[in-house]
Amino acid sequence: MGRDFTGIWLPLLVLAGGLAGVWSRTQFVKMTLVEGAAKTGAVCLDGSLPGYYLGRGSGPGANNWILDLEGGGWCHDLNSCSERAKTHRGSTSYKKKRGGLSGILSNKFKLNPADFYNWNRVKVLYCDGASFGGDVMYTNGTTTIHFRGKRIWDAVVHDLLSKGLNVAKKVLLSGTSAGGLATFMHCDNFKQLLPNTTTLKCLSDAGFFLDVEDVSGMNTIRQIFKGVVALQGVEKYLDQRCTTSLENPSLCFFPQYALQYIQTPYFILNAAYDGYQLNNILVPPSMDITGAWLPCKKDLAACTQQQIVKLEGFRRKMLAALGPLRSSSGGFFINSGTRHGQSGRQTAWFSPSSPRLHNRTIAEVVGDWYFERKPAKEVGFPYSC
Repeated sequence: MGRDFTGIWLPLLVLAGGLAGVWSRTQFVKMTLVEGAAKTGAVCLDGSLPGYYLGRGSGPGANNWILDLEGGGWCHDLNSCSERAKTHRGSTSYKKKRGGLSGILSNKFKLNPADFYNWNRVKVLYCDGASFGGDVMYTNGTTTIHFRGKRIWDAVVHDLLSKGLNVAKKVLLSGTSAGGLATFMHCDNFKQLLPNTTTLKCLSDAGFFLDVEDVSGMNTIRQIFKGVVALQGVEKYLDQRCTTSLENPSLCFFPQYALQYIQTPYFILNAAYDGYQLNNILVPPSMDITGAWLPCKKDLAACTQQQIVKLEGFRRKMLAALGPLRSSSGGFFINSGTRHGQSGRQTAWFSPSSPRLHNRTIAEVVGDWYFERKPAKEVGFPYSC
């Protein structure tokens, strides 16, 4: 295990003053819509075209690519999906016309020294609500909702193949949150669309959602994922080796069950006390009516001893689920914080205030893993330590 030095360098950054601007610099690029995608039914929930932000590579990285899948939760029933279709989470019509690329997608060596700064960097926009995994359509005559996440994934990849991905030498498929979960579904299949000589590896950031009981003893997240899979027709795109091995095939939407079947080198980046999972899986609001967990959710230092026991139990289950990566070419960085999503945030990915394990930032560990320079299996001490 490595010591988690989250935040220890923040005072130095403040004293440096003028350096603050260096670490917040972001590249902004225009949104590209996938023209012609509607002909194949590859559209967002509301029927708008899918899209992405692309920052072009240069020099030695001109033929290397990062595809980073945007996150944004899920919708598991018609009502929630209908509401999502009216927002940026279900339509590119509400997305920013110019998007920022930072962290793992930064084009500055000082901000992204993990060897990816001069690659072609793509932020794939999320607008389906099923981690780029569905393929059905709902209509009642007046309302139509397009559950076409899988078709969106296919359309974006084929569009990028025509822009140089077809001759890629190195590729990293990454994603955050729901986008991180999507990498578990698409990692191996993506390889089939690339040249045989391409080196492909995959990374999930804050996408390792656990199949665990909440503090009341119920499994809230399992019911939500079951609804997503059933409503949006995801099951047929889940790994068949996984679905045939479990009595409940929808469980293969959980990364911990799919991980053991992935053959492509894989890296998992996650906070041990991930804020989203703490707030929505371990202690969903419906199971904390009295608000007893609110202080703990806001600040781990305010947790009671009983609450710490629950948090440590969650952490142990996360570490146990990493089993398939421990003896393989995979890697992981599990720091003892609550931040949900770190690779796209400059302050977390690489800056004076970045989390550090064995004095290495996330960017350095991921770079060492991808290029096979050093071991990349880092776990911070438990919070109670």
